[in-house]
Amino acid sequence: MRTHSKLAAAILAASALTLSACAPSPTDSSDGETGTDTTATEGAEATEVTVGMLTSLTGSLGAYGEAYQAGFEAGWDYVTEGDGELDGFDVTFEWVDDQGNPDTAVSQFRDLVGREVDIVAGSASSGIAAQLAEQAAQNQVLYISGPAATDAITGVNEYTFRSGRQTYQDVATAGTFLDDIEGQSVLVFAQDNAFGQGNVAGVEAVLGGAGAEVSSVLVAEDATEFTPFATQIVDAAPDLVFVAWAGATTGAMWEALGQQGVFDATTVVTGLGDVASYQAYGEASEQLNFLNHYFGGAGGTEAETAMIEHLEENGAQADLFSPDGFLAAQMVAHALTEGGGTEVDSMIAALEGATFDSVKGEVEIRAEDHAVIQPMFQARLVAGDDGSYTPELVTSVDAETVAPPAAG
Repeated sequence: MRTHSKLAAAILAASALTLSACAPSPTDSSDGETGTDTTATEGAEATEVTVGMLTSLTGSLGAYGEAYQAGFEAGWDYVTEGDGELDGFDVTFEWVDDQGNPDTAVSQFRDLVGREVDIVAGSASSGIAAQLAEQAAQNQVLYISGPAATDAITGVNEYTFRSGRQTYQDVATAGTFLDDIEGQSVLVFAQDNAFGQGNVAGVEAVLGGAGAEVSSVLVAEDATEFTPFATQIVDAAPDLVFVAWAGATTGAMWEALGQQGVFDATTVVTGLGDVASYQAYGEASEQLNFLNHYFGGAGGTEAETAMIEHLEENGAQADLFSPDGFLAAQMVAHALTEGGGTEVDSMIAALEGATFDSVKGEVEIRAEDHAVIQPMFQARLVAGDDGSYTPELVTSVDAETVAPPAAG
C-alpha cells in the first residue's frame, strides 16, 4: 500500500486545461489570484495536502462543474467555520478542467498522481468517472467522484467513493409516485438511443425488480411528430409513465403529450434538472410530477442555509449539483482529520460508514460499497406572478426507501 508524501502547491505546466483555485476564506479576493493555501493554526506543524479537483468547467457539462465547484467552496467554508483553515493541515486545491473529454481526464489524473496529489475529487461525466475509478485503483489514490450518476461507480473498488446520487436512486424515486409498485404497469417513454435505452434498462432493473410490469415506447432521435407516440401511451393505459428525454424536440414532445390527453390519463414522471431547465416544460409544467436529486430550498437543513448564504454572497445560486460539491468538501475534511493524515488506507477507513449532516439531510457513506445513502425529493413546478416557474417541494423521500442494494 502506498503512503502519499507532502506536495507543495503547483500548477499543471503549460496546460490550458488547468485552473488553479484555493479554498474560500474571508480574505479571498476575486482579482484572479490562484494557488493560495488554506493554512493550519499558526505555530503548529501542519501536514501539507494537495487535493486535485478534476471536473468539467467548460464544454457541455461546464454548468454542472461550476455548480459542483461553488458547492464545494461553500462546503469547505462550512467545515472550516468560515476561515478556510483545517486544523493540522495546509491544504491546497488545484482545479483542473477535463472539458468533458475522457482521454483528457485520464491524462490529467495521471499527471496529478505523478506529482503525488493526495486526493482527487470530481467529474460530472459518468464515462469519465468510471475511467478515473480504474485509475484510482491502479494508483492506490483516494478518489471521490462528483455528480456522475452511473451505478457502476458504487462498489467498483476500495479507493473510489462518490459524493452524489446514482441512477438507481433516481429511478427508485420515480417509483414512489405509486402507492404499491407490485403489479403496476410502468411505461418508459424515451428516445431510441443509448440514453433512452439505458433508462429502460434502469426502470426494468429497479421497478421491474420490485414487481412492476415494464414496457417502453422508444422514438427515433430524428422524429419531429409525436402525436402517434402519445396515442400509443394512452392506448397502453399504464399506471405510470417515466419520461427520459433530451434535446431540441423536448418542447414539441411535451406539447403532443398534453394535446393527446396523456396527463389526464395517467401519472407522468420525469426528472427535474438544473435551474436552467425550469422553464423548458411549457404548458406541461404544472401537470408533471418530478423526481428530484436537489433544488434550492428542498433540504431545509442548517447546512443548506449556510450553503445558500455562501453561494449568494459569491454571486451564485443553489443548483442541482451544489450538494454534491458541499458533501465532497465534508468528505475531504473528514478523511484527513479522522484518518489522521494522508495515508490512503487510513482515509478510506475514516470515510467508510461515516455520516454527515449535509445539505439534503443526514447522509451515510455505506461501508461495504461506498454508496451515498441520502434522501431524495418529489417536486412540482409552480408559476409565479411573472409567469416563470419555480420548484416546490412535494415530499422528501426517506434515504432508506431509495437506497440501492449493496454492490458486489
